[in-house]
Amino acid sequence: MDLGSVFAVSVLRCPNNEAFVEGSRRMTYAGWYREIKAVAGGLREMGLRAGDHFVVVMRNRYEMATLYWACHMLGIIFTPVSWRASADEIRYCLEDANAAAIAFDGAAGAAAPDAAVAAGIDPRRTIVVADGKGDGRPFTDLLGARPVDGPARVDEFSICLMLYTSGTTGRPKGVPRSHRAELAASISHIAHNQYRHGDSCLGVMPLFHTMGVRILLGSALLSGRLVCLPTYEPEEVLRLVSAEKITTLFLVPTMFHDILRHPKFSSYDLRSLSRVGYAGMTMAPALVEQCLDALAPDLFVNYYGSSEIYTFTYCDHLDRKPACAGRAGLNQIIRVVSPSRNDDIEVDLPPNTPGEIVASMDSPEAFRGYWKRPDADAKAIQGRWYRTGDLGKFDDDGELYVVGRVDDMIISGGENIYPEEVEDVLIRSGLVVGCAVVGMPDERLGAKVVAFVEPANSAVTPAKLDDACLKSGLARFKRPREYVMVRSIPRSASGKLLRRKLRMGEYEALDTSKITVEEAS
Repeated sequence: MDLGSVFAVSVLRCPNNEAFVEGSRRMTYAGWYREIKAVAGGLREMGLRAGDHFVVVMRNRYEMATLYWACHMLGIIFTPVSWRASADEIRYCLEDANAAAIAFDGAAGAAAPDAAVAAGIDPRRTIVVADGKGDGRPFTDLLGARPVDGPARVDEFSICLMLYTSGTTGRPKGVPRSHRAELAASISHIAHNQYRHGDSCLGVMPLFHTMGVRILLGSALLSGRLVCLPTYEPEEVLRLVSAEKITTLFLVPTMFHDILRHPKFSSYDLRSLSRVGYAGMTMAPALVEQCLDALAPDLFVNYYGSSEIYTFTYCDHLDRKPACAGRAGLNQIIRVVSPSRNDDIEVDLPPNTPGEIVASMDSPEAFRGYWKRPDADAKAIQGRWYRTGDLGKFDDDGELYVVGRVDDMIISGGENIYPEEVEDVLIRSGLVVGCAVVGMPDERLGAKVVAFVEPANSAVTPAKLDDACLKSGLARFKRPREYVMVRSIPRSASGKLLRRKLRMGEYEALDTSKITVEEAS
């Protein structure tokens, strides 16, 4: 089934259910469907047709969600780009996708309209939303267009969505996804998180990210309610969960870290939360334990996947195994193999031996390859396996643990060191608000362990941090050789650590003092 038909079926099933909430705007499925069909009619009047790429650069908001569904009504490829991107990056995505049109609000400032002009996008195919500046057609005009009758019923194997990866090591890569893959991914998401008909969810994860899109689509499949939060603020998350009686919450670990530490956390009633989960990056076991204690959900899930293949594994027993990624999800096979391309990918590493995690490309959730990037395909796809670039290991029970990125593993003095293990020790110390551990070049060791930390208070010193590592039981050779105090750890819009920026010196230091650890005996 195509995604336009998915929404139409949800309308038939529960037309009067509340579908979308943003501020004072509250819409039922029937009411929203009327506006979606009108906007789709407006896109058709602009000359957009099935198979065209439509780039959208804006925050989560009614207009963005409406354009998402309107594109699916016509078979247009919804192509969201981060509003945090520069004009050059947005222009690259417009040209790379051969975009037929663009829509933007004011979130990206002048970057989006400047990129549209530079890429040669016709102003007649430019849609300007609310606070956006630039030449183009106001979004409100589309609401007055002649509506389409319903979904175009395009082939389920055709492309409906193209996400751009974060581009941490160069230009972002387009990840084209079919209607079939998106539907399979969302059904998998619902099943593993044990969501229920009519659940309400918070739309705070950005809609240019696989998690944000999954929440939007999954909500419609369940005839549920999406409460949209355009600008992430920890207290606003707490307020909306309390006021709207949100039942499901799906965030990145960074956001859980923020809301649990908000000074007004205890002022809000979060008892409506039943299903809580996280994805996008590993969560320190200490933070897992804090979430379980403070939120007390009926179910807390670690969901491990990617834009390319949505589901890898899931773990729903974090109370017993706080750092565990669990077992393979529906329709998936997960293996741990040698990271070396020279070794046979069909040979599994023994339990408790770290290696690269690979996933089956036979999953109905899988993409078929990157957009115009045969070089990236050659690196990531090997036969019937997708190389995740993540390091992991199976325990004796056959459950997966993700221990870092292949590129982030630090080899110091011939020893393998995983940043997440050191970060967890620092978080448990109570001395840091956030931290990131990276390997920096060292003439003697090859690489040295350096910890960048957001200190909990002004009394935190490198000496205290090193003492905490000593007392934790962390192996001496894994201890950071240097500690650098920073104002904030650089992160992507979806909350992922950007370790490359730390390696390149792109941070604001609070204190240049460092501690050099003596050679481990």
